[in-house]
This record gives sequence, structure tokens and C-alpha cells, in this order.
Amino acid sequence: MNETAIRAVVEEVLSKLGKSTKPAGAAPAAAESKSSPNGIPVKSGPAIGGGSAPGTRSTGNYGVFQNVDDAVGAANDAFIQLKKKTIADRAKILNIVKTMCEQQAEELGRLEFEETKIGRLDHKIEKLKIIKLVPGTEFLKSNTYSGDHGLTIEEYAPFGVIGAITPVTHSLPTLAGNIVNMVAAGNTMVVNPHPSGARIACEGVRRFNKAFAEAIGIENIVTIIEKPTIESADQIFQHRGVRMLCVTGGPAVARAALGARKKAVVAGPGNPPVVVDESADLAHAARCIVSGAAYDNNLLCIGEKEVFAVQSIFDALMDEMSRAKGFRLNAQQIEALTKLAFAPPPKPGDHWVLNRDFIGRNATYLAQQIGLNVPKDTQLLYGETDTNNPYVSEEQMMPFVPFIRAKDATHAIELAHEYEHGYRHTAIIHSRNVRNMTTMGRLMDTTLFVKNGPSMAGLGLGGEGYLSFSVATPTGEGVTNPLTFCRVRRCSLVDELRVV
Repeated sequence: MNETAIRAVVEEVLSKLGKSTKPAGAAPAAAESKSSPNGIPVKSGPAIGGGSAPGTRSTGNYGVFQNVDDAVGAANDAFIQLKKKTIADRAKILNIVKTMCEQQAEELGRLEFEETKIGRLDHKIEKLKIIKLVPGTEFLKSNTYSGDHGLTIEEYAPFGVIGAITPVTHSLPTLAGNIVNMVAAGNTMVVNPHPSGARIACEGVRRFNKAFAEAIGIENIVTIIEKPTIESADQIFQHRGVRMLCVTGGPAVARAALGARKKAVVAGPGNPPVVVDESADLAHAARCIVSGAAYDNNLLCIGEKEVFAVQSIFDALMDEMSRAKGFRLNAQQIEALTKLAFAPPPKPGDHWVLNRDFIGRNATYLAQQIGLNVPKDTQLLYGETDTNNPYVSEEQMMPFVPFIRAKDATHAIELAHEYEHGYRHTAIIHSRNVRNMTTMGRLMDTTLFVKNGPSMAGLGLGGEGYLSFSVATPTGEGVTNPLTFCRVRRCSLVDELRVV
């Protein structure tokens, strides 16, 4: 007998005598050890790692919790209940989210704008109204295989609790879109919002969960951390009750999610370039560039960030930009704006340091910072730079777009490839030349490639397809949908049910 076995025998004998092997004043064990039927040591407590034992943890405030353990535990309880519901019940949940986002868009959009203080109010409202375009349970179509050896069916099953990180740029829209995708697949969620957009995210969760409870009797389908931190995000990443991760945020949180030992869907950085060649409809190209780059003051990760236009049409395109409600800055004005918007890299090879006070601000605000008054309806500032300007290389999120002259279409496409940095996120071209479109599409290898339209067309807004606010580039899922958050299960019946 080894030492462990001897100790176990002694403890059993002493317990029968009403004694204890623990020294007086010793703290109680965190969890009592025992063995499972297969002999593997386990600890007592929640079977799925939900934190506090049921009945002792916080019940939250319609999904709003103070700590990760309680939030995950409540979401796990909700998942167990949701598994007993029908797909029709899931559809009710999605309809609640879409209806509330549309009907309460002005109130919720204003609350988000007042909290985050970035972007444009009209676009905050619009982003909630278009949640109705996010796909739901209609994506859950089974695959069947029937032949001489019977019938096999593949169906889409949920993972369980999904840990989601949402950004400040679209706090409630990203959260609402994720609910539609993830709950359609049968999952529940625990959310760590960006701290600067946490109040509106929590308000949305409260309203959604209250309506869910009234509709199908489950309250904590979505749980959220009221005061999110880097530590709470890491706890979600590492929590054994969280089965999958979905991160929409900056590079640092994306790297952290990829380092967790579980499946992660990660929306990474982008620096979307635009190419305009000599065959393009210049007036249309200018309207599209302004529409895409000015949307919510260029907070979208897919938004046009820099333009490479061929020499022969460069000046004509610049004139069209002015007619499309852009305002052109001269070289001195661009230099002054650049000095305010960026600080030099801390050391060679580092990124330029972006002035956060400029992120998502109106074009008129940026102009005022350099002593310039522009028309109130100005949506976008633009001007000619060379490739050394940090506005070209950095993923800046403000309504100024640099324009760079290229010798020809081949040169413009090569520059676009260089300054997209291999993120493989989004690229745009304006051209009637099929060869140029094909060449750029193959070289860029981006998740979204938009031809002759604004960047939003790649998300079904003015183009075909469907909407999502999470575009997973590093992990390869692309524009997320309910199937992104499913497991594929196969069930085979051998030599039966083939009736043909």
C-alpha cells in the first residue's frame, strides 16, 4: 500500500470514530476530492465548472454580474434549460433582439453615443436597425447522405457557453449580432464588453434577458460582466465552463484569445486599401469612398483607410471627391493634422502612436484642431500624401483618407498589397477592367474583396450577402454566421431507411 492509500484508510477509520484528521483551526478545503466511476480523481461542485454551487452564487440582475464565476455559472444553467427548448423557441429569442434593436434604436443608439463619445449618432442608430439583417435559425440546414448502406444525417449542435469580447466601436450592435448568431445555434453567452462601452452593453443585456424570460422562461441566456477588466477577460478565456471564444477587438485581446486552450473565433486588425484605375467611374468611386470611409467616422474595421489611384486619373478623382462632400487638405494642413493625430514610434519598427482623442471624431472636429473651418456637412477630409505618412500604414479610425499616386494599375495593386500588411481583411477596387480586378483579388487574398462599391457592400449593405459585426480573419471563419458557432454531429443508420 502506498502513502496515499494508507492516509485514506486512516481518515476513514477516524471519521467513523467521530474524529477529524484536520488540525484545529484549519480552513475548510475548497472542494472535496472524490473519484468518478472510472477512477479518475474529480472535485465536488458544479459538473461544468460554473463557479459557485447552484443556490449559493449570485442570481445577477437580468444577466448582469459582478464576477466571471457567477456569470458563467448562470449561463451554463441557462444552456441546460435552452437545450430542452425547440428551434422555434430560439427563433423567438432572435426575433426579440431584432425587434427591440429596431424599435429602440434611437434611444439605445443615443445612449451608446453619449457613453463612448465616438462615431456619429445617426450611424449608431442605423447599426442597431440593421441587426434584422443578421442571419438566424434559417442557416441550420441538415446534411443527409442516403445510399445502399442506409441513411446518414449531419446536424449542427451548440458548443455550450461562448465567451464573447465586444469592442467600443460598436458595443451594442456587436453584442446583439452575436446573440442572433450564437443563440440561433443553441448556445448561451458570457460577455466581457469594452470598458468604455460597458454601460450600454449591460443595459442591452438587461432588456434582452427580461424579454427572454417573459417569452420562454429562461433569464440568463446572455450574461455580462458589469465592470469588465483585462483580468475578467482572461478569466473568461481560461474558464473551464466556457467552451468557445469569440473576440471582436484590438490586436492585444486577439492574441490573448488565440493563446487560450479552446476554440476561438477572432476578428483581427485590418488596414483596407482602395485601388482606383483609369477605367473606373470616377464620380461613383468618389461617392463610394466617402460613403465607406465616413461611415461612423471610419470606425468600421472594413472601412476605406487609404487610396492608391493611378496617375492618369488622379487629379480628376480628387475633384470628384470634393463634389461627394469630401474636403481636400493641402500639404501643410495634412502635415499639421498628422502631427496632432500621431506620435512617433517608441522605437524603430514599432507602430506610430495614435491620438485616441481623434478616434471616431467628426471631420469638422479634425479640421478645427488645425484651425480650419469646413462646411458643416463635410463628411470626410482627404488629401495627397506619400507612403511615408502614418495615415497610410496605420489602421487609423478617423475621417481622413490619404490618396497616393501610382504609376499604373499594377503599381497601385502592389502598393495596396504592401500596406494592407498581410492582414487579409478587406480590400476594395474601382475598375471596369476585369483583368485588374482578378489580379488584385488573387494577390490580396482578403476575407472581403469589394469591387465598384463601398466597403459595407461586403457585409450585405448595398451588396449581396448577410451582415455580421464580427469578421474573423486570423482564424479563417470570415463573416460569422450561426454555423460558425456550431459543432457538426453525424448520425448513421446502417442498411435501413433507404426506401428508394
